[in-house]
Order: sequence, then structure tokens, then C-alpha cells
Amino acid sequence: QIDTVLIANRGEIAVRIIRAVQAQGWTAIAVYSDADRGALHTQLADRAIGLGGAAAADSYLDMTKVLAAASTGGAQAIHPGYGFLSENAEFAEACERAGHIFIGPTPATIRLMGDKRAAKRSVAQVDVPCIPGYDDADQSDERLIAAAQEIGAPLMVKAAAGGGGRGMRLVQNLTELPAAISSARLEAQSAFGSGDLLLERALFDSRHIEVQVVGDRFGNLIHLGERDCSLQRKHQKVIEEAPSPFVDDALRAQLGEAAIRAARSCDYVGVGTVEFLVAADRSFAFLEMNTRLQVEHPVTELITGVDLVAAQLQIANGQPLTIEQSDVTLQGHAIEVRLYAEDPAAGFAPQTGDILRWRPASGDDVRVDHGLHPQDRISPHYDPMIAKLIVHAASREAAIARSRRAVQQTQLLGLKTNQQFLGQLLLDSTFAAGEATTDYIDHDLVMGDLLNTPTPSAVVALAVVGLINAQDPQPDELRYWSNTAALPRRRRLQIDGREFLADVTATPTEVAIALVDVAGDERTEHMVVNCAVREAELSANVDGVDLNYPVCFEMRGTQQCPTLFLQSEQGQIELVDTTYQPPVAQNAATDGLINASTEGKVVAVAVEMGQTVATGDLLVVVEAMKMEHRHTAPAAGVVVELAADLGAQVKKDERLLALTLSEATEAKEAAEG
Repeated sequence: QIDTVLIANRGEIAVRIIRAVQAQGWTAIAVYSDADRGALHTQLADRAIGLGGAAAADSYLDMTKVLAAASTGGAQAIHPGYGFLSENAEFAEACERAGHIFIGPTPATIRLMGDKRAAKRSVAQVDVPCIPGYDDADQSDERLIAAAQEIGAPLMVKAAAGGGGRGMRLVQNLTELPAAISSARLEAQSAFGSGDLLLERALFDSRHIEVQVVGDRFGNLIHLGERDCSLQRKHQKVIEEAPSPFVDDALRAQLGEAAIRAARSCDYVGVGTVEFLVAADRSFAFLEMNTRLQVEHPVTELITGVDLVAAQLQIANGQPLTIEQSDVTLQGHAIEVRLYAEDPAAGFAPQTGDILRWRPASGDDVRVDHGLHPQDRISPHYDPMIAKLIVHAASREAAIARSRRAVQQTQLLGLKTNQQFLGQLLLDSTFAAGEATTDYIDHDLVMGDLLNTPTPSAVVALAVVGLINAQDPQPDELRYWSNTAALPRRRRLQIDGREFLADVTATPTEVAIALVDVAGDERTEHMVVNCAVREAELSANVDGVDLNYPVCFEMRGTQQCPTLFLQSEQGQIELVDTTYQPPVAQNAATDGLINASTEGKVVAVAVEMGQTVATGDLLVVVEAMKMEHRHTAPAAGVVVELAADLGAQVKKDERLLALTLSEATEAKEAAEG
């Protein structure tokens, strides 16, 4: 019998499992890396054991350390969460050898379903439709290229051992295939320890529908309906909902039956997910089976009333399922949005750094799963997901409205996130109509419409006054005192990289601000009175309207510029005072200077000193938050500096290498100029 469980994970899922373990009356043991010392999950657990290291490979992925911690803590069982070791058959076997119950399916099941090639063969034998493609053992480039010619373009190159969009490349033209194979192999080997690939025909205008299955050790197996995970970017899920707005009762029954057959084909025990691609004509094909808890499991919990983590614990403890298929009913609608530390305007590049303020939304039927302190640091070592905002309502329309409000009410300052993007996406008419497919964000959505939502100039004026007040330690009644008539003072400002000039004329009772948007050559004028900051809330009357927003102030960047972070209805505003900074230099890339696009680890250096490169050639790959960021040559040239070594940990904007532009490139630029 289980009474102590070690949670071999971190962040929001560790917090979720710890609470479920403690709700059973059991003891929860947390583990942590050096980078996670003092993290929320370590404080909520009954005991916490350090693993050492900062990188996942040196901590959460180190099986020997995790098993030693379980033995030290006296745990009978280990819950892997998702990611890390959750779908590692070798780890599940090691748990059994060490006398610990692995909370998940058997090693044989994990191994079978973890190999996409073997999984397709397994489910095909029980009449589950599969996507046409190549999944044989011959992994030579020559055989893959020959198979691709038989399949035809467009096609998908996929890591056989992985998921989460890593090791996956879309090939629109077969001339792109060799580079896609090389790139996918590199990423798959790094992420999953295997460079094996498979090829599948690319299906467009389809929906990503997954079915939750639960099975016990006594042969009982049920499904809990479907989730729609079609809203994705770069194969990463962004918004999930249950039930799917596209699935009717007849299709739901077909998908559920197919999922049960797939689960029985591998003798599934525990909580798992069978994923399908569903075409516009409602035909469907097996995609993969995830032998673990899913990130989006809360939406199923909210519409069925089944606690999936509690079910995992009970099954692992040898108990049978307490419900049958006929007991499963779907009530209302649930939506989950994933809050990521990433910059949508920069191609969703992951972000690292300090969070200055964190206050998640709350209220009836609003659930926020997270693992953050009010002030925390996002490191480059782990996934960029910060939190999940989940809501439940009687209808889909009400759930969308409630989700938007939850996104707006969540306060997160100091770090670029996808919060504004999520709020705008929930307003999108295609999503509202339930018509979004897996291609929608990457191919059909006009990103500029979502990312370029203008901040009202009155809010900018308020932020300017807040920034000035934060820099000036004088009491309010003395800050703007003068023995002469008030004169305008010009400040140069940046808001999310956009330059503004502000002429500020202040007296002890009011501040007049003339704002000039340099890029748009627009000028607005505002009057601000009664400005005050209390408990990190900035309030004032701007042009006769009372405004109140959360704010934080900090000196930021290599130049240590005064920076104000303000959260408005449009999302976070990052206002930087550059008045006393030197003019911005020409874009370094055009000078051949290649800087890191994100904080991370250099996992590949594709060039050598003195090497000649062409435009678009791969130079350096930086890995951050489980993703690879490829830095390519902006123009033809010669490598004259290699500043970052293989394996080095680099900061954002740190120099990686330098090129001298070739004469041909310089001549072309001169001609074009």
C-alpha cells in the first residue's frame, strides 16, 4: 500500500500532484534542481530533496539521482508528471527494480507507444485508421528520401521517439527534405536521445482531437470524451477546450471506440491520451498515444468531474475504477489557455528573467495551475510555460468570455509573455465560430492584427508620469516645485521597442504631456492630475477619466535604463526612459555581428574560423527551454570571430560570432542603396 509518493517533476504539474497526493492523506516528497531551490513546489511538499545541477540532464532527467531521492525519502511510489522521465520505459523499469511503484503504465506499454512507428503498427492491427507514411527500421537518409518520393510532398518529418513539436519539420517541397532530416535528427537526438524519424503525409485543414482514456489493473477501460487542441503554433498547443465544437455525438462515439481499441492493443493501465487528426469530412486518423498525464487534463476534469491525478494514484495503489462508461457525462464547456514566457512579436522566442509581479486571476469556475511565487525567476533550463488558466461555464460562449476576463485579470509584470496574444486570440472570429484548424495560427491568422493592438495614448501618458515619479524620490508636493514658470522638458522613451518623444510640463498639481509617436508621426496631448502609486498600483485622472493599473519599476538592460512595467487591458506595457542613453546603433546583423536571440546553451557550432558562408547558412544553434534557435547568416561573408564555444551558456544578445561581408554582398547593398 502506498503512503508516500515522490514527485519527479517541477513547476505547476509538481504543485498539482503534490496537492492530489496530500488529499489522499499521503506524504508528498518534492525534488529540485539547484535552479529550483526554494521553488513553490518544494515549499508545498511535506519534504524536499535536492538533486543538484541546474540543467534538466543533471537533475530531473538523472534517473540515478531521482531513484536515490525516492529511497532516501522512503517513497513507495514515484509520479513522473509529464515531460522529463514520464514516458521513459527505462526509468519505469528502474523504478520496478528499485522496489518503487511507477505511477503510469507498464514499461512495455510505454516502450511500444513511445515509438511512433511501432505504435502505428499496433493500432492498425485493431482497425484504428492511420496516416499514410514511412515507419520502417531503415533510417538511412537515402531510404527516407526514397520513401518521401513515394509519399509525395507536402509531408511531415517526425521524431519517432518524441512529441511536443520537437523533432518535427514540415516539408513543402522535396528539395527541402535533406535539410529537414538533418535538422529533425539533431533536435530529436538532443530532446529524446534518439534520432530515429518517420515520415507522414501532411494533412492540412484538420483538427487535433484527443481522447482521454483511463484503465485499471482489472481490465476495466473507459474514455472521458474528447479535447480539441487545434489552436497550435509551431506544433505547440496554445488553447485547448472540451468538448470540441466540431465533434458531434456520432463522431464522439467513433473516436471513443477507436481510442479504447488503441488502448487495449497495448494493455493500457493508468491515465493516457489517444490523439487523432480529424479532417473536414469527419474522417480521422491516429496520430500518437501519450502514456502520461497531459498538460491539458484540467479541461476534462472540469466537464466530467473526474480527478485524473487522483485516479492515477488509486490505480497505482491497486484499486479498480469506480465509474463505468455509462456513468460518464459531459457537463458544460471548459477552456485552458497556456501562459508562456515568450515574445510573440519575435517569433514566440522564449524569454528568461525576473518576474516582478504575479497575481493570477481568481473567481468562480476559474482555476489557475502554476508553480510561481509572487516574485520568481524564469530560467533557460526548462519549458517556457508559466501557468495554465482554466475556466468552466455552462456554454462555450460563456467559457470564452470567462477565459478572456481571466487573461485580463492575471497580473504578470517584468517579463514578456503571450498574455496579450491570448487575449486577442480569444476574440478571434474564426476561433469563436469553432472553425480553427491546426494550421490556423501559423498559416491563416494575420498575426499583425493580434500583435499590433495600439495602446491608448492616455494610458501611455499615465505611464510616463508614473515613470517620472518612480525616478524622483521627492515627496509628491515637492516633486514638481519651481520658482519659475513651468517649462516643458523632453524625454525620449521606448514602448516595446517603439520610440516616443514626450514633452512634459509639470506643476505641483498637474502634468501636461504632449506625446509624439516617432514612427507614426502622431501627436496627442493629455492632462494628468492626482497621480499616486500605492501598493504597486498607479492611479491618476487622465483627461477627466480615472485610471488605475498595476505597475513595477526597475533599472533594466545593459544600459540600466529606468523602466516601468504597467499592465493595462491591452496587456503589459514596458516603458523605457532612454533620454540619457546614446543613440541606438545600426542593426548589428547588417554589420555581420551575430548575437544570441535568447538565453540558452550553445548546442551546435556549424562553422569554423575563416569559413565562407552564404546568406541563410546555419551558423550556431542555441537551445533554450527545450527548443532550438537557429542563427543563420544574414548575408554572404567570412567568419572572423567565434565568441561562443560549444556547450557554453550564453545570455540574450551575447555575441556568438562575427562575419565580414563579402565584396559581392557589399556591392549589392551599395547598388540597392
